Amino acid sequence: MPDKEMSSIKNEEQYEALRDKGMSNEKAARIANTADAGKKGGQAPP
Repeated sequence: MPDKEMSSIKNEEQYEALRDKGMSNEKAARIANTADAGKKGGQAPP
């Protein structure tokens, strides 16, 4: 991914982890740019 686009990634560490798992650039970027993506953790709401 070009540096120009990487600057728009809010959580680069999460983005790289998602890419390593095989997600597309676009999907990984969307998830990494979600403010509370790390907090959700795939759990159902109470």
